[in-house]
Amino acid sequence: MDERRKPEIQTLDDLFGIPKQVDDNREKVADIPISEIHDFPDQPFAVRMDDSMTAMIESVKAVGIQTPAIARKKEDGRHELISGHRRKMAATLAGLETMPVIVRDLSRDEAIIALVDANLQREVILPSEKAKSYKMKLEAMKRQGQRTDLTSSPMEMKLKGRQSLDEVGEATGDSRNQVHRFVRLTELSPPLLQMVDEGKIAFRPAVELSYLPQDQQQELLDTMQCEEATPSLAQAQKLKRFSQEGNLNAAVIASIIQEEKPNQVEQVKIPRDKLSKFFAPGTSAEKMQSDIIKGLELLQRQRERNRDAR
Repeated sequence: MDERRKPEIQTLDDLFGIPKQVDDNREKVADIPISEIHDFPDQPFAVRMDDSMTAMIESVKAVGIQTPAIARKKEDGRHELISGHRRKMAATLAGLETMPVIVRDLSRDEAIIALVDANLQREVILPSEKAKSYKMKLEAMKRQGQRTDLTSSPMEMKLKGRQSLDEVGEATGDSRNQVHRFVRLTELSPPLLQMVDEGKIAFRPAVELSYLPQDQQQELLDTMQCEEATPSLAQAQKLKRFSQEGNLNAAVIASIIQEEKPNQVEQVKIPRDKLSKFFAPGTSAEKMQSDIIKGLELLQRQRERNRDAR
């Protein structure tokens, strides 16, 4: 008699020999050549070569990509990245030829919403990134609402008491008014928006400045560089009001920016026209300041030498 134990029957499927079914709903991960994965066009989240990226590259070299990226397959067969731009850069710099990717069947608008929702969970998000991503998601949601083949219609959203601005800000806890303020930042010229990212212009004044036409924004930028000053909230509101009344020009901008702010440190200001003969046309305010400081340092050293020679 064969003493070996027979396999135990665990289920009725085993009893009747019914093959086990595979869960077709599980998303499959595929190793795709990095050269065939394209960045999402106009995606607003920058991939920076910072300390965090350096650490990610070392991790990828050691253990590979642990969390698959997410992409969609376009009509032309290309893979368009939705989530994982930093992982793709790290994998590339680590020398990998492929990376794990989950490919989803998404329209462009669905992909935009997924991209924004995924990246808004980052620890560090610049104001410009948040502004552009909020605008992208709002526009995608608006286009979705105009289509009849999607489940969420504008009427359904109204019946639920939901508004697009509320939905966009939900992921980050921003109110509808705050979402609207961030979207306003996209109306700023690139140099002014960069100053917001760098913390040189505060958020609320920047929102007020976004209402100025582009030519007035450029005039303001020139004035700020010349005066080495940025507008307070009160000054930004005044600039906006003068602009909307049709009374904003270079002289008014200069007058407002030159107003003394509370707790402002006293500054020595030299009109640009008095300095123009010493500098080539187009010389920036920063370059003028640097050359003036160097000249004063040379003058001071000369005076010290003259004193020592007496």
